[in-house]
Amino acid sequence: MKNVTIYTSDTCTYCTQAKEYLKSKGIAFEERNIKDASYRRELMDMGFMSVPVIKIDDETILGFDKEKIDSLLGL
Repeated sequence: MKNVTIYTSDTCTYCTQAKEYLKSKGIAFEERNIKDASYRRELMDMGFMSVPVIKIDDETILGFDKEKIDSLLGL
């Protein structure tokens, strides 16, 4: 099973859509909400200033890209 982490914010509709999509596919993930300063710093250290950012193992996806998610997860 691949390690999936999603960086989110409370006001991001694409974040909600991405989480619901992963749930619908039965994919377990860790959510890191950027209202937590340490998660916000992690995101910035990776070079991103917006959410959602989805990490699947060593690959990073900016935004909610179903095709890329499916490809990386082998769906």
